[in-house]
Amino acid sequence: MEYIRFVQKNTQLLMEYGHNHLTLVLWAVVISLLLWVPVGVLITRDEKWANRVLGIANTIFCVPSLSLFAVMVTIPFLGLGRRSALIALVLYAMMPLVRNVYQGVKSVDPSVIEAARGMGMNSWRILWEIRLPLATPVIFAGFRVTVVMTTGIAAVATYIGERNLGRLIAEGLTRFNIEMIVVGALLIAGIAIVLDTVLGGLEKKMVPRGLRVRRG
Repeated sequence: MEYIRFVQKNTQLLMEYGHNHLTLVLWAVVISLLLWVPVGVLITRDEKWANRVLGIANTIFCVPSLSLFAVMVTIPFLGLGRRSALIALVLYAMMPLVRNVYQGVKSVDPSVIEAARGMGMNSWRILWEIRLPLATPVIFAGFRVTVVMTTGIAAVATYIGERNLGRLIAEGLTRFNIEMIVVGALLIAGIAIVLDTVLGGLEKKMVPRGLRVRRG
C-alpha cells in the first residue's frame, strides 16, 4: 500500500521523470544507429581498421558509467545535463552495435558471396542485397541489447544533472526511502521491458523465422 500511495502522491513528478528518461534513451538510440551502423559496415572492408575500432569500442565499454559521465561534464561545451549524458550513452552503444554489425556482415556464408560475384554483382550490390539482409538478425540482436542497456545506464545520468527516473533511486538511497528506490527501479525496468517487447514484435515482422537469432 505504501508504494501505491507514493505513486498517487507523486504522479506528476513520476511522469516528468519518466518522460525525460524515455526521451534521453530514444535520442541516444537514434543517434547511435545513425553513427555506429555505418561504422560497423565500413570496417568490414579492412581488418586492421576493424581491430582498431573494435578495440576502442571495447575499451570505452569497460569504463565505469559514472566515470564516463564525469569525464563528459569536464568538457567545456557539454557541462552538466543532457548533452553530456547523451554523448556518454552514444559512446556506450558503440560496442554492441558496431560489433554486431561487423560480425553479422562478416558471418555471411562465403559461398553465397561467390555465387553473387559469379552473377556479376559488384561489392556494393552484394553488400546491400545480400550481406546486410542476411546480417539483419545479428544486427537486430545488437540493437535490442543496446536499447535495454541504454535504458539502465541512463539512470546514472542523474548524477550529472539529468532529471530522470534515476533521481528516484539516488534520492531514495540518500534518504533511505524504500518506496522511492523500488518505484524508480520498477519504472526503469518497465521501460526496458516495454521497449524490448516492441522491438521483439518488430523483429518478427522484419526478420524471417529461419533467420532469427535465438535469445536465451
